[in-house]
Amino acid sequence: MLTLSTAAAAAYVVAALLFILALAGLSRHETARAGNTFGALGMAVALAATLALAFDDGISVTTVVLLVTVVLIGAAIGLWRARVVQMTGMPELIALLHSFVGLAAVFVGWNRYFQVEADPTGPYAAELAELDLLGIHAAEVTISVFIGAVTLTGSIVAFLKLSARVKSTPLVLPGKNFLNLGALAAFVVLTAWFVIDPQLWILITITVLALLLGWHLVASIGGGDMPVVVSMLNSYSGWAAAALGFLLRNDLLIIVGALVGASGAYLSYIMCKGMNRSFISVIAGGYGIEAGPASDTDYGEHREVTADQAADILAAARTVIITPGYGMAVAQAQYAVAELTRKLRNHGVEVRFGIHPVAGRLPGHMNVLLAEAKVPYDIVLEMDEINEDFGDTDVVLVIGANDTVNPAAAEDPTSPIAGMPVLNVWNARNVIVFKRSMASGYAGVQNPLFYRENTAMLFGDAKDKVETIHHELEQAHASH
Repeated sequence: MLTLSTAAAAAYVVAALLFILALAGLSRHETARAGNTFGALGMAVALAATLALAFDDGISVTTVVLLVTVVLIGAAIGLWRARVVQMTGMPELIALLHSFVGLAAVFVGWNRYFQVEADPTGPYAAELAELDLLGIHAAEVTISVFIGAVTLTGSIVAFLKLSARVKSTPLVLPGKNFLNLGALAAFVVLTAWFVIDPQLWILITITVLALLLGWHLVASIGGGDMPVVVSMLNSYSGWAAAALGFLLRNDLLIIVGALVGASGAYLSYIMCKGMNRSFISVIAGGYGIEAGPASDTDYGEHREVTADQAADILAAARTVIITPGYGMAVAQAQYAVAELTRKLRNHGVEVRFGIHPVAGRLPGHMNVLLAEAKVPYDIVLEMDEINEDFGDTDVVLVIGANDTVNPAAAEDPTSPIAGMPVLNVWNARNVIVFKRSMASGYAGVQNPLFYRENTAMLFGDAKDKVETIHHELEQAHASH
């Protein structure tokens, strides 16, 4: 006979499969929408199964009403934020959402402490004692609280940096790496102590230590590494969920947490590889150190062009590569860029996009913007796919990018971003850089590209300038 608990267990398997399909779908532009749908369905199935298990355990109707109410409120807030958030605000929103997972892990860990370790004669403690799992449970409590607290404060700091509420430059405390390692060592010692003798003050100490470590970890990381930080925090939130799964004996949480943790870790690896960085070097900080005064290096004078002149250059081009960056997102210029792309392609110009792995402040940020503007997927290429083609390109349009097209990474071994793979745009015949000013990029490093002989600066709002260029090209083509 099929029981409610058996049906719920089967539903958990279905939900896990839907989450796996969600990750598979999100790995490609063409299937991303389906991936999101699978993820939403998986979460709906998981919530329904959890409520069914709660009924089976004899939970009160009042508690069920409270659970459903909270879920509906959360869903309403999520739908509202998804509808109103701009793509420029997506990185900080995602960082903030990670903090909720961390907070949940801390709350659940503390709740389990009061149910078991603080109540050794209670039913939960008796059940675990019968299975000889009290020591394991104590370790799971500290691990859950520790990972959750690190994720909580780390995500909040990332949110503050990405939203420009605090400076993106790294916090450099004396012996900062030893502070991080010391905090980890202290956690191991305190966990062992808590397993032997679970006392409240130890859990308080672990919580405070983890909160400080999470704050220090992300505060010490420079702005140029923030895309890696976002994926790193995504991984942390997954491991926090997995820790909760072990703590609550919930298989689905373990599976989903492991999926999110592993995918976030792999994405962090891809980001680090794209920046020629190791994960350890990101944790240790580095990119984001303020550039020195402009007088330190004399790159000469930059050259400016107007939108009309840029249109003339494009009118004579046969091959064009567009390399977007965070500035395109800020200006919301993706639709204007898409229209310009269609205009050029309709007149026989080969137009492609070169996307750096860490363009923007979120992995895949530029890809999502271009997909939103209906740019064909097949002309949006990754850095490794297009880097060799710049030498045969007539015009490169650098729209709001800076650090990802900085030749200092390849040519100046003393640069803070030395060794970071970048888009070799300077090899093209003409480079037009859309920027509001000559300011350095998010990593705070000067860009000698702006002073190259084949580079021209087009200052102003990227959306307005692209629209002006599009208008000039339409007039020029109409006159012919």
